[in-house]
Amino acid sequence: MVAGAPQPPDESCETGATPLTYEQLMNLELNNKTALISGSTKGIGFAIANRLAAEGARVIVNGRSEKAVALASDQIRQVFPEAKLEGFAGDLATAKSAQELVERFAAVDILVNNLGIFEPKSFDEIPDEDWRRFFEVNVLSGARLSRAYVSGMKQRNWGRIIFISSESAIQTPVEMIHYGATKTAQLAISRGLAEYCAGTGVTVNAVLPGPTRSAGVEDFVTQLSGGQEFEVFEKEFFRNVRPSSLLKRFETPEEVASLVTFVCSPLASGISGAALRADGGVVRSCF
Repeated sequence: MVAGAPQPPDESCETGATPLTYEQLMNLELNNKTALISGSTKGIGFAIANRLAAEGARVIVNGRSEKAVALASDQIRQVFPEAKLEGFAGDLATAKSAQELVERFAAVDILVNNLGIFEPKSFDEIPDEDWRRFFEVNVLSGARLSRAYVSGMKQRNWGRIIFISSESAIQTPVEMIHYGATKTAQLAISRGLAEYCAGTGVTVNAVLPGPTRSAGVEDFVTQLSGGQEFEVFEKEFFRNVRPSSLLKRFETPEEVASLVTFVCSPLASGISGAALRADGGVVRSCF
């Protein structure tokens, strides 16, 4: 971890959890590891970038615009002035931007495939172009980046690849069937890639967040709620749409980032080929 850095943002939630001080963060042995997080200027991706930077990793922040990348980097440095950050502006759902990224950063130790989109839409109103767009962004972007970096990881005999999937991969949401299908595809790729890396120091896993209060979800709530206050919508959502949730609230991006950061670390060397749920208990399963 970076010595002398100030306290990280308040990660307390409705449960009354006490915020962690910087000194209380576990040393996850990530100092100077190079980590790329696609789509990391806001939401879960930003929270992951922030936590990895706090742990001393060299973090490549990615967003579609230079402005967004610069803003996210500044926000991280406000909390962790010694953060080791690089920036890459480009849409990593496109082959062109992915190639430019790889030319600039030939090797990474950690790849977090976080880039993703979602939207509520009735199944009979989802056109072919939406199916293709969701596949390009949610599935092919991660497959493409993994293909670019996995050989180098295997040669160095160390690496971490993580796909940010969703509880929707297991419980397909009727209001977003196209989204759920892409999240399920990520599970297949992550497991297959883990087997491709069997016997090496490279691990591949998927993390499945539940409903999370990110900027995109707040837009989603606005679209579905008809102008309700967020707190009112939240109660109705978990009563009627996700009744199996054990938390009965939206998670914070930081709660998801804590699990992802651990899985990125050398301490998680025994975890590979797994679908790790940070879903607040939405999925009704003991396994």
